[in-house]
Amino acid sequence: MHMVIGDLAKEGITVSPSTKCEDVYSIFETHTTIEGIVVVLKEKPIGLVMRTHFFQKLSTKYGFDLFMKRNIDLVMTKDLLTVDYSTSVTDVSTLAMNRIQESLYDLVIVTKQDRMYGIVSIRELIMKLSEIQINIARYSNPLSGLPGNNVIEETLQEVLTYKRFSVFYIDINSFKAFNDTFGFSRGDEVIKETATIISDVFFTVENEPSFVGHIGGDDFIATVPHYKYEELCKQIIQRFDQFILPFYSQEELERGYMRVLNRRGILENTPLTGISIAVVQNRHHRITTVRELSEIAAKVKRKCKTYKKSTFICMS
Repeated sequence: MHMVIGDLAKEGITVSPSTKCEDVYSIFETHTTIEGIVVVLKEKPIGLVMRTHFFQKLSTKYGFDLFMKRNIDLVMTKDLLTVDYSTSVTDVSTLAMNRIQESLYDLVIVTKQDRMYGIVSIRELIMKLSEIQINIARYSNPLSGLPGNNVIEETLQEVLTYKRFSVFYIDINSFKAFNDTFGFSRGDEVIKETATIISDVFFTVENEPSFVGHIGGDDFIATVPHYKYEELCKQIIQRFDQFILPFYSQEELERGYMRVLNRRGILENTPLTGISIAVVQNRHHRITTVRELSEIAAKVKRKCKTYKKSTFICMS
């Protein structure tokens, strides 16, 4: 699902800043489909000549005679959108669409290790972004908007190749009882807020490349490429417990449970809704398959469920 701009980049035609405008004119006349030419100095992009802008300059009064024998650096634009190979397509599209109207359709220039790598047209960028958005909609949970099981499976396969990783299996305690008591509308509200809390906590620079997915129902999953799990778990629990408080009466909060009818119509004490986080790491032993990861997580989750409140346990 995550695509970098380098995956879209194609080799473009480049010239030096001392290239004559008449030579650039010949290139455009010979290659009728190219949109622009990048001006490069010592393998670094310093300017851009878009076909439409170039011919507009030449079409002005005396423009042809004025520019044809001059160097291209007099005509090129220095206001470039230059992005690194590893920048995500979605981030590049945001940068491109935020440009001034005059530059809106200029080529995106892609560099790798600060050297010219390739170009991406706005048309290609928009088409790929549309494809990504369609795939996101297709493979995302409709309630939370988070990636679903197909993407989760692919991501876990990739995570297993990391030198270090922590995988968080997160689910809501007593969620059925909550739904039965407060209704499915409130239950959906809790699911959506939980998705927001988890995403806010995990999607930070320090955790990159991080991932958050929605397995289904009240089950979520998240991954980070390191072992620093405690603070992440504490933040999720603190925010969730704060969010859930207003749903309960003062008496229920003091008791620590609510009275709920079970399937036989008998009132029983049910713990207040909390959140359990089972953390699995490859710190002390190698995990090679998603199935093995899931089996370890299931054991940790069972331990979490023995507590009557929000908790996290790590099996490293």
